[in-house]
Amino acid sequence: MKERIIGQVKRVNGPVIEALGVTDAQMLELVRVGEARLVGEIIKLSGDNAIIQVYEDTTGLAPLDNIYGTDMPLSVELGPGLIGTIYDGIQRPLTDLYSLSGQYIERGITAESLSRSKRWTFIPLVKPGASLKGGMVLGKVQETSRIEHRILVPPGINGQLKTLVPEGDYTVEEPIALVETPDGEVSLTMMQRWPIRIPRPVTERQPLNLPLITGQRVIDTLFPLAKGGTVAIPGGFGTGKTMTQHAIAKWCDADIIVYIGCGERGNEMTDVLTEFPKLIDPRTGKSLMERTLLIANTSNMPVSAREASIYTGVTLAEYFRDQGYHVAVMADSTSRWAEALRELSGRMEEMPAEEGFPAYLPTRIAEFYERAGYMETLSGQTGSVSIIGAVSPPGGDFSEPVTQHTKRFVRCFWGLDRQLANARHYPAISWLESYSEYLEDVSSFWEEKAGPGWSSDRAEIMELLQKEVRLQQVVKLVGPDALPDSQRFIIEVCTLFKNAFLQQNAFDDVDRYSTVEKQMRMLSIILTYWRRGSQAIKRGVTLVKLKRIKILQEIVKMKFTVSNEAPADFDRLQARLERALDQLESIYA
Repeated sequence: MKERIIGQVKRVNGPVIEALGVTDAQMLELVRVGEARLVGEIIKLSGDNAIIQVYEDTTGLAPLDNIYGTDMPLSVELGPGLIGTIYDGIQRPLTDLYSLSGQYIERGITAESLSRSKRWTFIPLVKPGASLKGGMVLGKVQETSRIEHRILVPPGINGQLKTLVPEGDYTVEEPIALVETPDGEVSLTMMQRWPIRIPRPVTERQPLNLPLITGQRVIDTLFPLAKGGTVAIPGGFGTGKTMTQHAIAKWCDADIIVYIGCGERGNEMTDVLTEFPKLIDPRTGKSLMERTLLIANTSNMPVSAREASIYTGVTLAEYFRDQGYHVAVMADSTSRWAEALRELSGRMEEMPAEEGFPAYLPTRIAEFYERAGYMETLSGQTGSVSIIGAVSPPGGDFSEPVTQHTKRFVRCFWGLDRQLANARHYPAISWLESYSEYLEDVSSFWEEKAGPGWSSDRAEIMELLQKEVRLQQVVKLVGPDALPDSQRFIIEVCTLFKNAFLQQNAFDDVDRYSTVEKQMRMLSIILTYWRRGSQAIKRGVTLVKLKRIKILQEIVKMKFTVSNEAPADFDRLQARLERALDQLESIYA
């Protein structure tokens, strides 16, 4: 990377530096500051002055230190070697930094994002003479046992393929192809760079009609997320945001997971970094890291790098989407990202908006979530980026700006409830505050896979939950005995539904993941109990009798006792429930 002096330091204000004498630089250019070559980015130009945000500790910088330009924006390296790597917010591999500087990252230290020495077996998929355009697949590399890395022509390069190397082992820097373009010959390698703040181009957006199956019943059945969709998970401290994202990362049917730890506590990120490599992918039986990228940017790291980490993660996700993969991005948490924007805005002396956040906060949030979608790529394949953003509102107050602005730009909302978390009900997703606007989009998939009654069954149980809330208010005033059996039965069914269906144990081998069929069969059995029980009460059966049928205890435990591979057990459970209710009704016939 060529460097040239473009100016000098005038003033240092934390991670924000004011530069003077800047005459040969461009907006968002990557720069190096001082003799330590600290990484920075130009974020404001005015005459021959510039404002630079530095992604490292600026201690020791002084006025008149030189600033070096690079003639390129802040970019990520894309190519074989990304999967399984742990990066910081500006795509420096943390394992390499540790080997260079020990436990504490030294200022100005750098390492290549992709290994320059490792050789990858490249298999060509086109022949010389072929007409190429940006986004086409040149060849493939088997990066892990699960992920086939497709080597793409960089966007914007169109022409005729003159030469292509034969199958063999190459590094990411070795030329593998020569393309004749209208502007001359261009040499291609297995690695390409892309600016993190610019979305990668696609052909067109596709409808969001396929759900992202997570195996978490409260999500898939009540508040489904579509592949290519966006969702916010707000919740106060200890309500389970990170654990919910971990469960989704392990069990969802996305091909690749990008986990961004943005401003999280160091101990939480340590848990992620130590636990993820130990997790086993249930579909392959191998390490989950074979389909995972981790970006770790803890709260004690430079605040400006926290701001960049979100863009770094979503750019990596778009790259794999362009290869035809379905990618799930876990951003934990966007509140810390917004706080970084607020701090940088304050240091730049910009006019603050609500609660001190910059006036452009809604724009930045919208730009981030807009990069999700189910796309037709430039190569004609389809891929998706789904964004699952955790929000950490202070004190669990959902009316604060980050949560409110995020709700404007996402179509799915999984609100975490403090009372549910305190009651050890996990996932602590509130069925009263949560919603999904993808219901109509994914209903055809669910009705095809789970049965034509999915939409009506879901609507029925949601209506019961709403009725139960109103009845509980009455119970608090006058007690349960004041209610007739028909209304008390609603409370009983909803309690059964919460305990037997919504509550899910992530540490139980059977309960931690539920297939589409299992979820539908569990819901069907609970609704059978509701429908037949309601009829029985009308015929004179007492609520006490309904609560005492022996099969009820097995229904409560069915999430633990019936595995995903044994749907016939649900048939037997359903039949026994029907017989028990038939016997009960026959007594009062």
